[in-house]
Amino acid sequence: MKRVEEFQELRPLLFSIAYRILGSVSEAEDAVQETWLRFSASPTRPASAKAFLSAAVSRISIDVLRSARVRREEYVGPWFPEPLLADPYQDPERSAELADSVSMAALLLLERLSPLERAVFVLREVFGFGFPEVASAVGRSEAACRQLLVRARRHMDAGRPRFEADRRDREELAGRFFDAFREGDLDGLRDLLAADVQLVADGGGKAPQWADRFIGVRNVARALGALIPLFGRSGAELEPHSVNGQPGAIFRDRDGNVLTAWVLDVAEGRIQTIRTVLNPDKLGHVGPVADVWAALHEAMRARRTTDGGS
Repeated sequence: MKRVEEFQELRPLLFSIAYRILGSVSEAEDAVQETWLRFSASPTRPASAKAFLSAAVSRISIDVLRSARVRREEYVGPWFPEPLLADPYQDPERSAELADSVSMAALLLLERLSPLERAVFVLREVFGFGFPEVASAVGRSEAACRQLLVRARRHMDAGRPRFEADRRDREELAGRFFDAFREGDLDGLRDLLAADVQLVADGGGKAPQWADRFIGVRNVARALGALIPLFGRSGAELEPHSVNGQPGAIFRDRDGNVLTAWVLDVAEGRIQTIRTVLNPDKLGHVGPVADVWAALHEAMRARRTTDGGS
């Protein structure tokens, strides 16, 4: 098999490793591309393309994450991973680990780890690499990797997200939520929210938003009640979609451009968290990005026209 064929066969795995370490689709794609350049330039053919490529993409991702963490500390408002609509790598034997590890809640927990802890956790716990492979990938001894994994597990177990066990139940509840949102049914929305529900927005200082976070049924329902007519007046369309393996939706303007991505955390038959990604820098891989400010201004003009004519 030619190198390019080996690489293309393993590309979904490499992207999935990089995305979980970095939480960024664009940075993960860049890491995978840099991995190919190193693989194609290697003077000798590695005994295992999978081992070589997995190690290379892990090292590159660790280096990128170290510099990215400084930027994230200076980020305006809450920081969320770039929404992932579909994980390209599938492994039936590790489907549960893969699904849980790509959720936004899990990726936010991974942010608590050091770059090395994060890489070790992803390679070992999510993808099932042996300790010799993990040690080779991160450039540490097996004993050191075992210690890194112990610390990583401790952090992850302390805040591990609890999702509804039955995926169909989650999707059914999400469908009811988005139907109620479309219909402007505030009572129906309230009935689906947990008492301590949170609505959290990642705008990065580059999109309009009233607040970073709303907490509690009353406040979240009020915020949703304010958003419903704005989306309606701007001609926006709601497109239910799995986002990071969780129920969610993509909102598009009348021309089909992406306004925002929403993700729902569901547990105990209620919506626990609504995460919205508004930062246009994080939506380009989903499709052409809308001008959210222009959509907001259009909605406000429509409201003034309606109010003036009533």
